Amino acid sequence: MLQFDNGNHGIWAAYRFFDLLFHSTVRVIRKTGSSPIASLASNIFQSVLYIMVFYILFGVLGRRAAPIRGDFLIFLMSGIFLFITHVKTVGAVVSSEGPGSPIMKHAPMTTFVAIASSAIAMLYLQLLSMVVILFITNVAINPVEIDQPGLFFVAFLMAWFSGVAVGLIFLAIKPFSPGFSRVGAMIYSRANVVASGKMFAANMLPSSILPFFAWNPLFHTIDQARGAAFINYTPHVTSMMYPVYFSMTVLILGMMGEFYARKYASISWYSRR
Repeated sequence: MLQFDNGNHGIWAAYRFFDLLFHSTVRVIRKTGSSPIASLASNIFQSVLYIMVFYILFGVLGRRAAPIRGDFLIFLMSGIFLFITHVKTVGAVVSSEGPGSPIMKHAPMTTFVAIASSAIAMLYLQLLSMVVILFITNVAINPVEIDQPGLFFVAFLMAWFSGVAVGLIFLAIKPFSPGFSRVGAMIYSRANVVASGKMFAANMLPSSILPFFAWNPLFHTIDQARGAAFINYTPHVTSMMYPVYFSMTVLILGMMGEFYARKYASISWYSRR
């Protein structure tokens, strides 16, 4: 008998998945503004605003010189870029489409694709914004010199990846307690304004205060990024492997929680019909 191959395996299945992921990512980017260019411009403006606010704040406090010997703008941007990327990725994952969303009625769409597209869209916007701002800074203000750009980029990716992992935890809680999930994500983001360590060098922290920051993966990635950016700064109290272990553990827990929450949401939805 003749059999119809629906193409749900092999290379064709991979192509269909990545095609769906691409279009879903474009949809997420378009949701943040009237067009992709508008979304990018808005994201750049927010990053520049953060940099200006902290630059003025350090000036008012009389600490215009960086705690690390080198370019003060690089010190600020290395912390702010990673902070914004982490926090916005957490928010993007938490607000991604859930199992009860109308778009899930379309057969190819899954919650995994929704989560992945939200995370990738935020990575795209933040990476492009960082490149544009660094280029403008290099041309219009001061030459941008990063000692180890490869390691700096790895730290940037780890800030994003840890944001995905933490966002999954809050997303798993969302079906059971939407209010707690929203407030918890907001408190976490606000706490990172200080706990991320973007305003100071980790090596200068007293040992009695260090435990209040060492739990935070963003604290480690920002300090490692500054170690990569400045030739005369070597991180002693942070590790690049801690965010990796933390993110992998939290990501697995988040995926397990999201899987259980998705099943629970589906059962409760059908029971109300």
